Amino acid sequence: MDNEPDHENVEQSLCAKTTDEELNKSFSLEASLSKFSYIDLDKELEFKNDLIDDKEFDIPQVDTPPTLESILNETDDEDDSFVLEDPTLLNIDTIDSHSYDTSSVASSDSGDRTNLKRKKKLPDSFSLHGSVMRHSLLKGISAQIVSAADKVDAGLPTAIAVSSLIAVGTSHGLALIFDQNQALRLCLGSTSVGGQYGAISALSINNDCSRLLCGFAKGQITMWDLASGKLLRSITDAHPPGTAILHIKFTDDPTLAVCNDSGGSVFELTFKRVMGVRTCESRCLFSGSKGEVCCIEPLHSKPELKDHPITQFSLLAMASLTKILVIGLKPSLKVWMTFPYGRMDPSSVPLLAWHFVAVHNYVNPMLAFCRGDVVHFLLVKRDESGAIHVTKQKHLHLYYDLINFTWINSRTIVLLDSVEKLHVIDRQTQEELETVEISEVQLVYNSSHFKSLATGGNVSQALALVGEKACYQSISSYGGQIFYLGTKSVYVMMLRSWRERVDHLLKQDCLTEALALAWSFHEGKAKAVVGLSGDASKRKAVVADRMVEILFHYADRALKTCPDQGKIQVMEQHFQDMVPVIVDYCLLLQRKDLLFSQVYDKLSENSVAKGVFLECLEPYILSDKLVGITPQVMKDLIVHFQDKKLMENVEALIVHMDITSLDIQQVVLMCWENRLYDAMIYVYNRGMNEFISPMEKLFRVIAPPLNAGKTLTDEQVVMGNKLLVYISCCLAGRAYPLGDIPEDLVPLVKNQVFEFLIRLHSTEAPPEEEIYPYIRTLLHFDTREFLNVLALTFEDFKNDKQAVEYQQRIVDILLKVMVENSDFTPSQVGCLFTFLARQLAKPDNTLFVNRTLFDQVLEFLCSPDDDSRHSERQQVLLELLQAGGIVQFEESRLIRMAEKAEFYQICEFMYEREHQYDKIIDCYLRDPLREEEVFNYIHNILSIPGHSAEEKQSVWQKAMDHIEELVSLKPCKAAELVATHFSEQIETVIKKLQNQVLLFKFLRSLLDPREGIHVNQELLQISPCITEQFIELLCQFSPNQVIETLQVLECYRLEETIQITQKYQLHEVTAYLLEKKGDIHGAFLIMLKRLQSKLQEITRQDEIFLNLDTKEDPSLKNVEETMVETIALCQRNSHNLNQQQREALWFPLLEAMMAPQKLSSSAAPHLHSEALKSLTMQVLNNMAAFIALPSILQRILQDPVYGKGKLGEIQGLILGMLDTFSYEQTLLETTTSLLNQDLHWSLCNLRASVTRGLNPKQDYCSICLQQYKRRQEMADEIIVFSCGHLYHSFCLQSKECTVEIEGQTRWTCYKCSSINKVGKLSENSSEVKKGRITPSQVKMSPSCHPSKGDPAVKKATSEPVLDPQQIQAFDQLCHLYRGSSRLALLTELSQKRGSESRRPFSGSQSGPAFNSVFQKENFQLQLIPPPVTED
Repeated sequence: MDNEPDHENVEQSLCAKTTDEELNKSFSLEASLSKFSYIDLDKELEFKNDLIDDKEFDIPQVDTPPTLESILNETDDEDDSFVLEDPTLLNIDTIDSHSYDTSSVASSDSGDRTNLKRKKKLPDSFSLHGSVMRHSLLKGISAQIVSAADKVDAGLPTAIAVSSLIAVGTSHGLALIFDQNQALRLCLGSTSVGGQYGAISALSINNDCSRLLCGFAKGQITMWDLASGKLLRSITDAHPPGTAILHIKFTDDPTLAVCNDSGGSVFELTFKRVMGVRTCESRCLFSGSKGEVCCIEPLHSKPELKDHPITQFSLLAMASLTKILVIGLKPSLKVWMTFPYGRMDPSSVPLLAWHFVAVHNYVNPMLAFCRGDVVHFLLVKRDESGAIHVTKQKHLHLYYDLINFTWINSRTIVLLDSVEKLHVIDRQTQEELETVEISEVQLVYNSSHFKSLATGGNVSQALALVGEKACYQSISSYGGQIFYLGTKSVYVMMLRSWRERVDHLLKQDCLTEALALAWSFHEGKAKAVVGLSGDASKRKAVVADRMVEILFHYADRALKTCPDQGKIQVMEQHFQDMVPVIVDYCLLLQRKDLLFSQVYDKLSENSVAKGVFLECLEPYILSDKLVGITPQVMKDLIVHFQDKKLMENVEALIVHMDITSLDIQQVVLMCWENRLYDAMIYVYNRGMNEFISPMEKLFRVIAPPLNAGKTLTDEQVVMGNKLLVYISCCLAGRAYPLGDIPEDLVPLVKNQVFEFLIRLHSTEAPPEEEIYPYIRTLLHFDTREFLNVLALTFEDFKNDKQAVEYQQRIVDILLKVMVENSDFTPSQVGCLFTFLARQLAKPDNTLFVNRTLFDQVLEFLCSPDDDSRHSERQQVLLELLQAGGIVQFEESRLIRMAEKAEFYQICEFMYEREHQYDKIIDCYLRDPLREEEVFNYIHNILSIPGHSAEEKQSVWQKAMDHIEELVSLKPCKAAELVATHFSEQIETVIKKLQNQVLLFKFLRSLLDPREGIHVNQELLQISPCITEQFIELLCQFSPNQVIETLQVLECYRLEETIQITQKYQLHEVTAYLLEKKGDIHGAFLIMLKRLQSKLQEITRQDEIFLNLDTKEDPSLKNVEETMVETIALCQRNSHNLNQQQREALWFPLLEAMMAPQKLSSSAAPHLHSEALKSLTMQVLNNMAAFIALPSILQRILQDPVYGKGKLGEIQGLILGMLDTFSYEQTLLETTTSLLNQDLHWSLCNLRASVTRGLNPKQDYCSICLQQYKRRQEMADEIIVFSCGHLYHSFCLQSKECTVEIEGQTRWTCYKCSSINKVGKLSENSSEVKKGRITPSQVKMSPSCHPSKGDPAVKKATSEPVLDPQQIQAFDQLCHLYRGSSRLALLTELSQKRGSESRRPFSGSQSGPAFNSVFQKENFQLQLIPPPVTED
């Protein structure tokens, strides 16, 4: 490309600016122009700084974040742009109804074809943000457009451009220029020229409003002087003839413009003036033959940003049907970015829009581009080297298709969808602020220009399809306002100021929503804010004043709308809905003065409203968010809750309020009468600085029943607990029930409380009162907690003289009260001495206690003549020793007394101090409550490091001495202990166990893994003789469990074990062992002998008992069990025997079962004959699987009994065998037939699939999206896959979709492999060579995974290789199956029973991960009975 030509004699013709400042304000254009200054951009940086995503905007890390304020609150002027009246259209019925361009979707069918596919609508945001946009009709301009069409035949409007002036182009070639007062200033052009050039299809006004460029439907371009109305240039050769001008745009350089025609080309127009002659030079920037451009947008900068480093490049964004381009026109032509769309709806409209945004202290241009329902944002930056970098930001996904995108400011965007709904979006949070229906505008569409109807419609089908929804020239934005051109009107839309948004809600009687919106303005959380300027405090003050006005109005409305009649509940509900809102916002605004004066006075007019108001204050008081309530409100509050009998609420409120302004005596009396003890204490403390009086009041209630030995009521227990907590708080310097006592009062309060506690007598004491009543009462109430209070107090005491005296005085009184009285329990006395032991054990202890007192306590606790409370006494003494009291006793005497009192925990404590661990075992064994814990103790001593070898040896020796005790206690635990620590001494342990029952339990726990012992049997290495000893004991004590145990045991010798079982005549066990040894025949003979003996027993019974009920005969059941075991033995071993050996097993068994039947005659039938016949048939059925049928029949017929003509007796047996044979033969034939049918059906489908042709889903390449016909001139092949996708071979190679296997190139479908990277790659392809489809003969591996790399390629050499057509056909064949095939069912059946019996065929598993077809939810198995044989 050539460099840009030099600009000589550049014309700088500026228009005269209007002097009417009021009109400037009205139009809000100049003010909007100057609002985006560097200063306000810096302010934008602070506002919502937390919403800026560093990753989204490519923001580097900084040490200190920016502190600028309100970066995105633009200071728009609040005055209206136009006089707002009802937007009613003028009477324009006289206008011709025919339109040159497509009309609105509200009046035609050119709307969204994809409307039926629209997604679910987002939630309505009106209640959150109010009405954000204000739209109004420009009546003056609209009326004059209609008038011009009527009077001068201007035609209908086709295009609009807005700057300081508004230019409207018409269908008859006229350009109407309006000023800021909507007055018609110029009418440029004529209808005669319009007849020659066609309609105005595009307009553009330069920065200083001095020039207007008009593009026409037939391709001409004109330039007008807007000051004089003169035609300066008429350009006819700037672009190829026969194409309409779609866009024409001035750049920031007044001598440079760009245009876009319906051929999809983009041209640069350079205006010059040489020797007084105006010329225009044209240069092609982008040719439509490389892809049609349908949208262009140069970057325009405000005057304040003219020195921005990026403006020198004169950037231009272009959108074609497939990609976005950003190029620089200066200093030389250069492409800075190319961005492809990806797959889009071909009817969607490409959109571009620039705007400068502030990101991290820098202002840079951002390009928004969209097509369809996704908006992309690109941030353009210039680095230090001068290069331009484009960074993709977070994109915006929508639920509608767009036809227009407009920036209204750097944070707010306005989108128009294909059904003419406006969507106002906050860009950073992507929140939809408002939706506005604008079908009433009857928007003008530019469809005819995109179809180039004026020049014969010579455009591509793709561009014409995009033009159906194109409205580029109908919408123009300037200075934060958006202008919409309708067929008979012009509308303007802009952001409402914050006051307008609040007032708009108030007009609709949405007071709660108005307050919420105003509060969001106050807190700086609102979106699209206009009209709030200044620093944060100033903005808050302005909004707060407005909120106060609304709150007054809200209070008045609450009172006016209150239902006068009806139930009180209805009135309460009405005020509960409204009054809390007033209270909440008054407190949020920190206007308590307003809340307790004007608002309270208003609401007090209604008693119900007043009550609801007072109840609303409760949560704020309880959370300490509301302090400083006026005395009147406080009094009313207490009275209100008292009247409603909510005394618990009153107590909670009092302790959170400053009650100095109330009548304290009255409040105390109310608290005492209603038992509000917390509130009473609080009032005494805070109101009168009196801390002792509440204690005296509470003591008077709880002392009498305690002194009388009565049980306290629940209320008295609550009072006693409160008293303890109150004393604890006073001694710790804390206020009750919350807060802290003032520091200057803390020492005084402590002294007062101590003096009170140690008083000898109470005030007004009766004569019989014992000394120290207060301490005595507290000790009787809860000794442990009172002593804990004293302990905490002693911790806080400093070692001054007075504190030491107080401590010693308290201790002396405690000892005097408790030791000299017998009415305290051992637990209470123990608590006292535990407390004393802890105090005496402190390093800085100053207390003195007589040691003889501890000896008295020891005697008291270990008293042998009193067996009551044994565990309590022991626990108290243990706590005393652990607290440090052991130093107060002689240890030997202590141990003697503990042993005498059977305080084994005390003995353990003492022995552990002296490391006499072996003696502790005796303590555990003697203690019935803890005897089972001895195992854990021994295990811990032997396994935990830190104990010496001598100590461990002594512990083990003690355990060995008590081994019989341990085994009898818990055999499993004892065995685990021996196996874990002393596995080599097992024989020694066995010798010590003289009792055979204990030895049996020990060995069973040790050797039987089913007992749950957690020991590795391999590491145990037990000798076989021990196992055999256990087996012998098992034969003695539990013979029924021998076989089960032998199955899990390992270390035993077969010969010795067989001798043991024979010794105890356990024949079944002997047979099991012989079978395990391999002597099958020997095992069989034993089982046969048992069976014969049981059969003989039945025969003997028949001779004695003729009327025996055979159905319930236990001996017959024994025969059946023995026979089943014998059959199982034969079945288990027949697989490994030859035919002769099998007959040696089965025939003796058969003869044994038939022997009783031979002995019986027909005259005297056997009582069990039917049962024996059934059992014999069972033997025959089982042996038929291993012995040939002819051999069985021959053996039966050769029998001397049956050979004498008694064939009728065995007729049932033979017929049963023949039925079984017939059923199995029928099953085999049916299975073979089904398999043959499946094979034939599969082969037919396979042949049909192989011969079926490929059918591509589209006629364009799925990568480059170009039709394959376009590239036929290139030496490029077409690849068609069985999935229906079509590609150019060059495109597939660029995506690396080829695999080399066995020296041949395999193609993989790009789209399918990218969607499912783990599944099989679709490699079934055919090639189109020179326009003719021919199948490609390539081979492939059945499972080729792209993620496995080389190993998959190597696998192909060992697997069967199939043709692509075969693979394709096989895949289709697999899809034809809707359930499991017969082959799959039979295969699994053969696998499941293959090891048990022979099958006529055997299937193979389809893979290692074989999933059962029988486990599928839709599996159904239909069975038919075997055929019935004819008699």
